[in-house]
Amino acid sequence: HYDGCINMDYGLDDARKVTASASSPSLMSRRSSLAIASGMLAALSMPRTSNAAADSVTMTAAADTITDQIYLDIKGIPAAASASTTPGDGSPPSTPTPTTTTQRLVIGLFGNAAPKSTQKLKQLVSPQGLPATCKAREVRTLQREQLEANKVYNSCVESEEKGVTYDYAQIWRILKDQQMDVGAVAGRYIAREFPDWTEDGGDGSSSSNSMSTKLKHDRRGLVSVRRGSDSGFGFTINMMKDGVINKDMEDDFIVIGQIVDGDSLKVLEALNNIPVVKSASTVNYMAFSGGPKTKSAPSRSCRYGSSDLYCNENKPLQKLTILGSGVL
Repeated sequence: HYDGCINMDYGLDDARKVTASASSPSLMSRRSSLAIASGMLAALSMPRTSNAAADSVTMTAAADTITDQIYLDIKGIPAAASASTTPGDGSPPSTPTPTTTTQRLVIGLFGNAAPKSTQKLKQLVSPQGLPATCKAREVRTLQREQLEANKVYNSCVESEEKGVTYDYAQIWRILKDQQMDVGAVAGRYIAREFPDWTEDGGDGSSSSNSMSTKLKHDRRGLVSVRRGSDSGFGFTINMMKDGVINKDMEDDFIVIGQIVDGDSLKVLEALNNIPVVKSASTVNYMAFSGGPKTKSAPSRSCRYGSSDLYCNENKPLQKLTILGSGVL
């Protein structure tokens, strides 16, 4: 019985059987049999295409699916200031508009691509914070310095049950149209062990088959963390224009999310244009701090918590503080 559909799984023998059956008027007409057999043979001769490309597109689409949203309320963003005016009736001048405001940055997280990293970030914006033990007590040569190290360590131990949060953390570096570093945590957390930002592998690398490796730093507003445990509690926002891959971030960073709404993108643009320290263009801070004398600008060796003086390069001149954060 022919119901109008051709089974693509038919083999060559099945096609021959149908062709042979055309000689039997009791089953079907010769013309109808030959038409069906021709269709089956044509289907068998069609090339089978690989699903690799389709699988890659599907994986990338799944990787940048937003599974959660978090927010940061940032104080210190410049606002349009209006000059004071003096009324004609001799009354006191009006109060000028504040020059800075607190605005919200909303980030969508790619939980499918980077489940471990996004979970850490959600903890950092939660009231409970990200659990982190205290670093070992530092040993100093001078007694005065040792007393200070003991004070820092004891203070850390006393509050160790409280996890690390982004409360009063800073946006600590802005490279205009390149990247923005967020999350220099408050002083009470500086003695905590840094988290290990990894996906899949336990050595700081990502599996070549993982979703996290499918995402490139090719869009403005993508959020990433540096692989490993030497980058602190913060994250980086890619500020290069859409379609251009930020090669400085491709090797060492994991894409974990993106800025999601129009208002947040406006906040991002305002942050991108904040003036920053640019003294290293004329002063060799690297030489002052015992570093090489051949470079005066900061390099990728400037990581969170670096004590090198030249790492102040690109530090915002306006203090940018996270006053509040949470999961939406």
